[in-house]
Amino acid sequence: MSIDPSDERNFQREQKLRQEEEAYILRKQERELKAAKRASIFSWTINTIYILVGFLEVLLFLRFFLRVLGANPENQFAQFIYSFSEPFIAPFATLFISPTADESSNAIGAMNVFDLNALVAIIVYALLCWLGISLVKYFYNHP
Repeated sequence: MSIDPSDERNFQREQKLRQEEEAYILRKQERELKAAKRASIFSWTINTIYILVGFLEVLLFLRFFLRVLGANPENQFAQFIYSFSEPFIAPFATLFISPTADESSNAIGAMNVFDLNALVAIIVYALLCWLGISLVKYFYNHP
């Protein structure tokens, strides 16, 4: 029985085409995996920025409301909020002189303070968050 040489060449061509097709599929899957990993990192970065700045904003709002409502500065919760938020308020501490409403009937010494510096800090950190998110999106869309 004789084997036709053209059949052998066809068989080899088919094998080569299959190998090329498998290599193409593999490269396509690798690109998809890289894109998915990049999208995952992007999403994680955006969410991390939102969470961190969100916690900071809540902390600063708590500080603002405690001071406006004249919370007892000797209270442990108030002390915790004031001390934990102090490093974030420090750059704005002397920006404005905050108006106060002194209550002489208050024996503890707490006073209502409209902390304008805290409001400015809240706005500035929100703007910095927006800028950070915009930069991350820019770099993600322009590799």
